[in-house]
Amino acid sequence: MYLGQCTKDMVRWPRPASPPVLKLEVFYNSEYSMPSTHAMSGTAIPLALVLLSYGRWQYPLIYGLIFAVCWCSLVCFSRIYMGMHSILDVIVGVLYAILILVVFHPAVDLIDNFNLTYKYAPLIIISLHLALGIFSFTLDTWSTSRGDTAQILGCGAGIACGSHVNYMLGLTVDPSPDALPLAFSPFTVTLFGKAILRLLIGVVCLLLTKIAMKKVTIPLACKLFCIPCDNIRQARQRMEVELPYRYITYGMVGFSLMFFVPCLFLLIGLS
Repeated sequence: MYLGQCTKDMVRWPRPASPPVLKLEVFYNSEYSMPSTHAMSGTAIPLALVLLSYGRWQYPLIYGLIFAVCWCSLVCFSRIYMGMHSILDVIVGVLYAILILVVFHPAVDLIDNFNLTYKYAPLIIISLHLALGIFSFTLDTWSTSRGDTAQILGCGAGIACGSHVNYMLGLTVDPSPDALPLAFSPFTVTLFGKAILRLLIGVVCLLLTKIAMKKVTIPLACKLFCIPCDNIRQARQRMEVELPYRYITYGMVGFSLMFFVPCLFLLIGLS
């Protein structure tokens, strides 16, 4: 997502012209078009899920491939239907995501091992993600891309730091290679009920984290950089406010997702 957003701001292709295209979504209209980052995430997420789960869990590969193709197709076609992207934007987005996976997938274990085991990994992760957010944008006019990219970087940093804390506290339990592939638990009403309960509790916790951090970070950033806070919408569009607000807020959301919420599940017996 980070590479896709930066590529958009370098290539600077406009959205499809309207008319003739009928735009059904206008929120992201201020962003550039090439490549489609929705197509990139719609390709990368399901393919990565299949690549990382096949061989670890027992299921036919063809089911995983069908799942990935359906997910990718629904996302890509929806972007064309909504009038946000041309067919070329979507095709380039899909190919770009595949290229990134080809480059980074062989290094996943190495990166993961560093994130988990290196003593100063959180410091390096936070510094790197902050630097990527600060030095990658020179926008002519404000657009949603800068905030979205800071949000993505914040989530990534929070998740990586949460994983590190889990590992250091001995909360990460990985099965031995002899136990793989793992079999899925039989589907029962109790299992379904626990899954729904975990979903509801988890979403509520993450929403509360987001609201609390948003209430704190925006006024704090305004005060720190002497920016008037009477118009929150305009203040949020200033880089001095937007970057720390998005980065810190969604960094805490990612950290909560990986550490606080699983600890809560452990305490209430839903682990």
